[in-house]
Amino acid sequence: MSENTDFLGTGRRKTSVARVRLSAGTGKVSVNGRSLEEYFPLETQRSDVLLPLNITDTSSKLDVRINVCGGGMSGQAGAARHGISRALLNVDADLRPVLKSAGFLTRDPRMKERKKYGQPGARRRFQYSKR
Repeated sequence: MSENTDFLGTGRRKTSVARVRLSAGTGKVSVNGRSLEEYFPLETQRSDVLLPLNITDTSSKLDVRINVCGGGMSGQAGAARHGISRALLNVDADLRPVLKSAGFLTRDPRMKERKKYGQPGARRRFQYSKR
C-alpha cells in the first residue's frame, strides 16, 4: 500500500449515501469534517461504522474520511459501514471472504414503502363503513 494512494468506496442504506476514502495512517476517522464521536453520539452507531475495520484488523493502519448525506443517523451509519467495506476490498482483495461472511458487502434493500392513492398511507386504508 503506497503512502499517497486513496481507496474509495460508496455505501448506501435506505436513502443515505456515504462516500468513503481510506488512506494509510494511524486510525483517525472523520465524518463530514467532524470526529466520529462528535457526528455519531450513540455508541451503537459508532461501533456499527467501525465493524469492518475491527473485523479485518485494519483499524490502526488506515485513516478514514467519510462524506455522508441523506436519511437519518442509523441509515447513515449503515451506509458508512457498507462504504468502508467496499473500500477495504480496494485496499486488499483477500479480505473479501471475511467481509462477505459478516454480511458487510450486501446492500440492505429495505426501503420505505410508497404511499398509494386511495388510502392514507402505504398499507393503511380509510375506515370502512357499510352504510
